Amino acid sequence: MDAARRRGERIDNPYTYGRAFGYLPTETEKRWLAEEIAKLGLNNPVLLDPTAGGGSIPFESVRLGIPTIANDLNPVAALVLRATIEWPAQLGSALIARFETLARKFRLGLMDRLANLFPPNPDPQRIDTTYLWARTITCPYCEGLVPLSPNWRLAPDGTGIQLHPNPRTKRVSFAIVAKPADHSAGTVRGGDAQCPYPECGRVVDGDEVKAQAQAGRMGEQLFAVVYKERIQRRTKGGKLRDAWQRGYRAPLPTDMDSDSLAAHLAEKCAQWEALDVLPSESIPDLSNYERGHKMYGMTRWRDLFSPRQLLCHGSSVEVFRDLLEGSVASGQLDDTTRAAFAYLAIAVDKMLNYNSRMSIWMSTREVIANTFNRHNFAFSWSYAEMMPLVEGLGYDWALRSMDECIGEIQKLVSPKFALSDRTKSGSLQLALGHSIMAAPPTEVTCRSADQLEGVASASVDCIVMDPPYYDNVMYAELSDFFYVWLKRTVGLVFPELFRTRLTDKDQEAVANPAKFKGQDHPKERADRDYRQRMAAIFAECHRVLKADGVLTLMFTHKATGAWDALAAGLIEAGFTVTASWPINTEAESSLHIKEKSAANSTIFLVCRPRAAQQAGENTYWEDVEPRVAQAVRARIGEFQEAGIRGVDLYLSCFGPALEEFAKHWPLRRGTPRVVPEHKKPRQRGLFLDESDPYAVTPEDALDAARREVKKWRLDRLLRTTRHADLDPLTEWFVLAWDAFKAPEFPYDEALRLARVVGLDLDRDVIRVLAEKKGSDVLLWDSAKRAAKGALGSSDGSRALLDALHHAAYRARKDGLEAARRLLEEGGAARLPSFPLGLQALLEVLPVSSTFTKVADEKGAVAEAAGDFDALEHLRRLAFSDRVPEPEQLGLWTGSQSG
Repeated sequence: MDAARRRGERIDNPYTYGRAFGYLPTETEKRWLAEEIAKLGLNNPVLLDPTAGGGSIPFESVRLGIPTIANDLNPVAALVLRATIEWPAQLGSALIARFETLARKFRLGLMDRLANLFPPNPDPQRIDTTYLWARTITCPYCEGLVPLSPNWRLAPDGTGIQLHPNPRTKRVSFAIVAKPADHSAGTVRGGDAQCPYPECGRVVDGDEVKAQAQAGRMGEQLFAVVYKERIQRRTKGGKLRDAWQRGYRAPLPTDMDSDSLAAHLAEKCAQWEALDVLPSESIPDLSNYERGHKMYGMTRWRDLFSPRQLLCHGSSVEVFRDLLEGSVASGQLDDTTRAAFAYLAIAVDKMLNYNSRMSIWMSTREVIANTFNRHNFAFSWSYAEMMPLVEGLGYDWALRSMDECIGEIQKLVSPKFALSDRTKSGSLQLALGHSIMAAPPTEVTCRSADQLEGVASASVDCIVMDPPYYDNVMYAELSDFFYVWLKRTVGLVFPELFRTRLTDKDQEAVANPAKFKGQDHPKERADRDYRQRMAAIFAECHRVLKADGVLTLMFTHKATGAWDALAAGLIEAGFTVTASWPINTEAESSLHIKEKSAANSTIFLVCRPRAAQQAGENTYWEDVEPRVAQAVRARIGEFQEAGIRGVDLYLSCFGPALEEFAKHWPLRRGTPRVVPEHKKPRQRGLFLDESDPYAVTPEDALDAARREVKKWRLDRLLRTTRHADLDPLTEWFVLAWDAFKAPEFPYDEALRLARVVGLDLDRDVIRVLAEKKGSDVLLWDSAKRAAKGALGSSDGSRALLDALHHAAYRARKDGLEAARRLLEEGGAARLPSFPLGLQALLEVLPVSSTFTKVADEKGAVAEAAGDFDALEHLRRLAFSDRVPEPEQLGLWTGSQSG
């Protein structure tokens, strides 16, 4: 799939099977479900998702005919939930007809307002579709205007941009070129700008770039226009037919009249500000994404759009309101029309997403990437502006895709007639007893998940939830981009959803360090806040769930701090874990093709209300820990045979560990935990105070699981009964590559892995084997360690890994024979652990292109592959009688291990 993307090919479905949401459950399958539910003695069981987000869980529940309650704190998510699971099932075919009528009127209204903003292409056979802009600064040394872009590629065929700086006008003009060799060099790298004027050519420090942006002096310059051209192509049958072909042209002076546009915007703004058409809200100080907007001078939500984009989006709000006023005046604002207006507002927001200063041109596919292509507010040095009124593109595209989406969702969630299911009375029934013409009862609410007013105690049979992902995504902050526009459109139709200035960050259940900016230890405070909020949510789930009900929790997160928080909240709220399953939910990738690690599995935890514990009853952790280890050992092989690998194997084993742990809660230590002074734990303050040396937390169970997986993986990697052990530093390095399949992974996970092998990460590993890079750890190869002066003795006296890295570095620099002599003469090759260490490294390092015949990835992966290449050739030269061929090499060569 990655190769296809590099070639610019579109892959609609990367999987080898159909998409699950596109499958329609048959009436036979629904009947089977009804029979199974009846066996449990349930009558129309109710399902609740308290943190429903975009709604995939309640969507599937409704499709199965189950009465459903879907809740989310975020108004944007609540609107999407109504549009996805409520209106399509309840409002019937009239909904599409009403939306199409509105869409036509909306399109006509925009034509009148926007027609003069975009000059036509001077060639009548061509239609401009996209404007490509570069942000600009002024060079402080020569005062030349510098267009900023890391590269000037436009298309995968090599089409790109050549800059022509004019030293007299201090402006750059642009030419379209066909070959990469003719592209100009990028003008920004790592935040620093490069002046393109030959007489200057100096580097402009990133601080100066930011200073100009924050002072309002960052501008923008049009550097290319994408067009489509009508041509004739001959079919296989020899006939000529019309077709459209994409092309690129350099900008013309007539393409942009900035002065006239600015004057037009200023005129409209005076009116629009009085009517609250454009977002006036400042981006709040509570932000985790300041590198993306505030650092470069964007302090208000409207700053994320260029003047012409603002004119287009403001006009869309204006037309929306005109249509709404007309419906109200004519008395036609019924439920179907209100829903149609909501879909219209969502379509307008789709244009916002693809038409901002953060929507970039993807040269690999020649399309515009949406604002949240990277799920943050990452700053874009260049951006793409979509033409709004081109037939089939712009608003046509947004409205048509919304129209199609409504129809597709209705087909998926609305019951269908099926003559074979006609009952004796002649009426058609759904499997769960509802009329075939009616959807199951569905309720969408928008409130904090720890305050589910309206849901009676012990009234819900099943809770299924995918909880907020700890510190991965700040949902509320990201959704403000849409919220500030939605409240000016659909907020007039559904005011109950859009009463606040911005979305609620205070009650959001995420580990958000920005909430505690300026306070001591903001990350630890954010962790505690997340734990408290998740515990409160689980307590509310316990209140509304029936005594014999089930809570199923799905979680995809490789940071075990999040696991500890969830498990703590669950057990504190009165739940016990009764079952767990890992399920692969991501597309498979080739080994070692990514620079950063990723979890590909979702872990499902099945929980039930815990029976009341007898007063004073207590169990000691020392008695339970062996049981936890045994529970993990019993499942590791099953998980690995099912295809669970790397970090997912550790995560999968957390489930059985927590199952056993929860059976015995509450727990205390019989003997106090001994913690060295330099390893004092952070104060979490929710589950149990970790300053209490007798305290036990779910993290203890997770540590036990890691130790068992560690033993299992090392035994499997070495494929033999060990007569020697690897030292802790070598073990950590091997296990890190084995678990994460990448040189870069979260610091917190590196910390826990170090704890498993008995190392202090900061003292023993950082600046020895790896470096800390933000919140991640980046592993070093032999050359990097040598350059940093971090290699220990070549005799392996500190760690066998030192000797192996010395050998790999010497082989890469001076040849294999020199590396062999180093190992033999220094004595490392005679160490009992030497064959084990060499074998282990060859099983976990990325295989080099010498053996894969595929070009190495760049960066740290390629450097590590260089070590593999050196060590494998060294093994073949001198140690093949003691160290078998690496098993992973068979994946590429088809050979079998000896």
